[in-house]
Amino acid sequence: MRGEGAGPRVLVLANQKGGVGKTTTAINLGTALAAIGEKVLLIDLDPQGNASTGLGIDRRSRNRSTYHVLTGEERLADITLATAVPNLHVAPSTMDLLGVDLEIASHKDRTFKLRNALTALAHPAGGEPAPGFTYILVDCPPSLNLLTVNALAAADSVLVPLQCEFFALEGLSQLLATVEQVRRSLNQELTIHGILLTMFDPRNNLATQVVADVREFMGDKVYDTVIPRNVRVSEAPSHGKPVLLYDLKCAGSQAYLKLASEVIQRERHLQAA
Repeated sequence: MRGEGAGPRVLVLANQKGGVGKTTTAINLGTALAAIGEKVLLIDLDPQGNASTGLGIDRRSRNRSTYHVLTGEERLADITLATAVPNLHVAPSTMDLLGVDLEIASHKDRTFKLRNALTALAHPAGGEPAPGFTYILVDCPPSLNLLTVNALAAADSVLVPLQCEFFALEGLSQLLATVEQVRRSLNQELTIHGILLTMFDPRNNLATQVVADVREFMGDKVYDTVIPRNVRVSEAPSHGKPVLLYDLKCAGSQAYLKLASEVIQRERHLQAA
């Protein structure tokens, strides 16, 4: 567990390619981190709002969302909701986010809206206590738009989910180039936390080859943990639950617990460096 005075680590889950397990990873990594003692906030920046739904937040109850934070109408602390998972909170998303690019495009601080909101969350005015989150996970839309740039500008590190399929490496170079561009122009501290291989089927020779290729290409940036293709992981969101609540013993749940431990180990290594 991270020290109380260390401040939250902000990890962004990003990949402009859809269907790679990004939101599933956000939900279940957040749950796994909370299960092992971290206090976690999941910020849903995807207009589809699947991370919010997957944590049991009904769409009808989302009167205020990350849209209102980015437009300056609400504080992040005021839209954050508790989930059924102890120590896991969510800042929900609504479809309003689809238009936020146009609404804030003319603002000078348009790329720093989320960073400013996180600063206000960690250092509230008027003597209010800080919420004390140790990890903040940001689920991005499957595109490299202003929402994703806001997330990258506010982040410490990027976690990239990558599906074990033929086109896995296609697009990764574009994402890495975007991360590097943001690092040079907006956030010098930004790093790649790791590449997470998802939806792995050991019976598929192509999937095994993809794993080998990605490990050769990205080296130790690739997590040791590989998320298997698992029907229980696919079923869990329809019940509004992370897979760790839906079926703790399944292979997917165990993989996400292992990933949470690996994320914390990497954090400790970074702090010691």
